[in-house]
Amino acid sequence: MRDEIDRPVPCETTDVYGSDAIALMMRELGTPYVALNPGSSFRGLHDSIVNHLGNRDPKMLLCLHEEHAVAIAHGWAKVTEQPLGVILHANVGLMHAAMALYNAWCDRVPMLVYGATGPVDAAKRRPWIDWLHTSRDQAAVVRPYVKWDDQPASLDASLASMLRAASITATPPMAPTYVCFDVSVQEEKLDVLPALPDPARYAAPQLPAVAAPDAKKLWDMLEGAEAPVFLMGRVSRDGRDWERRVALAERFGARVVTDIKVAAAFPTRHPLHAGAPGYFLSPEAGKVIADADLVVSFDWVDLAGTLDQAGLKPGATRVVNVTLEPFLQNGWSLDHQAMPATDFTLLARPDDVVKALCDIGHVAEQGEQALLVADPKPRAKGEISVDSLADALALAVRGHEPSYLRLTLSWNGEKCDFAAPLDYLGYDGGAGIGSGPGMAVGSALALRGQGRLPVAVLGDGDFLMGCTALWTAVHHEVPLLIVVANNRSYFNDEIHQERVARDRGRPVENKHVGQAIDEPDIDIAAMARAQGAEAFGPVDRMEDLGEVFAEAIAAVGRGSVAVVDVRVRPGYSEAMAAGMTQE
Repeated sequence: MRDEIDRPVPCETTDVYGSDAIALMMRELGTPYVALNPGSSFRGLHDSIVNHLGNRDPKMLLCLHEEHAVAIAHGWAKVTEQPLGVILHANVGLMHAAMALYNAWCDRVPMLVYGATGPVDAAKRRPWIDWLHTSRDQAAVVRPYVKWDDQPASLDASLASMLRAASITATPPMAPTYVCFDVSVQEEKLDVLPALPDPARYAAPQLPAVAAPDAKKLWDMLEGAEAPVFLMGRVSRDGRDWERRVALAERFGARVVTDIKVAAAFPTRHPLHAGAPGYFLSPEAGKVIADADLVVSFDWVDLAGTLDQAGLKPGATRVVNVTLEPFLQNGWSLDHQAMPATDFTLLARPDDVVKALCDIGHVAEQGEQALLVADPKPRAKGEISVDSLADALALAVRGHEPSYLRLTLSWNGEKCDFAAPLDYLGYDGGAGIGSGPGMAVGSALALRGQGRLPVAVLGDGDFLMGCTALWTAVHHEVPLLIVVANNRSYFNDEIHQERVARDRGRPVENKHVGQAIDEPDIDIAAMARAQGAEAFGPVDRMEDLGEVFAEAIAAVGRGSVAVVDVRVRPGYSEAMAAGMTQE
């Protein structure tokens, strides 16, 4: 990113305001960027970031919608495991952002979300607009899916709340926090800036070390198991943690199941990896779990549902659950899923437990990693399926170091070839739609300068809902490749309509009604170009994909955002279709 982008002219005035202190506190908390869509409720804070801080540390990421702002911070956290700042305008911006906040909550990522409100003191409100944009309890809109919130009424309380929010969001299990600043506090003129509290004195608490007896108990259970299985769920992006996971699995000959809903956790081509990662359990992975005499879940999403899908009855197999989930459960969304029956539950971060086990057994961090080399199929001809798209993309990115930021719901897990923590970053947590472009932008921003090729494969519905997020990437020079697997339909729901029609003896041929995105056909490439991206397509023949991908990847190499519209034949993998429509 060129340093002159959004560099304001110097401000020479010496007057100071409450929002100047709030902006300085953001800097003290180490916030490199703050994503926002402008709003009058934080006009004072906006001015302070620009004119008091010079729009640096934090630097504003201008977004065209509040949902994009949160999604960008979400994508950033997927890579860095650190919070980014977001500012949302009053209650209306918060309501726009609600779905994206729910995604971040379900995905257990940290985020510093700042809001603002018109004057809580009604006597200070402007006519009409301040009354619409002022809430008595603004956080009530999102309280069920933020970890902590506050609406402080003074500057000192605002600074204290920022410190508390930073500590809470960074304490596992992580999730967004929300602090709402009164416009009156922001715009209050000060005689002098207050002394800012030192964030180092208010650091996130250190989690207790894994108790030695607990680690030894699990070690002994593994020693006694003949067919152990590891379910690798939400784990860290750290390379050493990755190596320890591989080494531990090899030490016990444990089969490992991974999940496409979360980021890469174990090499998918390793001989111990079981089945294909998926949104639902593959038949091979299900059989491995069913045959296990010990299942160890490392913060697996929906452990109870997975064991049920594998056909395991409670008590039939010993189950160990390593998770911090009980600390973040409430009764609003039930995103924590069904309660699993377990023989032993450890309240700890999964990678802390893996390290403790490796220390007990003196297991080397670097496993053998006898990886199988994935060999993409030769480029075919004719119409494009999602599987053939995956093959063509795998060929195109050879020689690069791709990071898959997102894959569509129709992606076949057998096409996943992940060998390192940043090879794949997972889905959005809340399983809505429209988050893909924004999250891709945030992840690509975090990856910039690391020598990786950021690639997001999005559905057309996801892209169309969120494509204006690409403007932010273009404006801030964030290189990114987006491939739109365009089946011209909300095909996920076609599958459901087909199921209902078959159950009711009604015409399956009608499943596309109210689902198809055609007549008129949408020019996705034109929409991408409208945001300043380089766009390619539509491509509807396999024989053209290789050349188009090469051109798009070259554009990314020049620092551009590149979008390729690939017209694919509708279809899902067998495991995905079965999982979506099962009773």
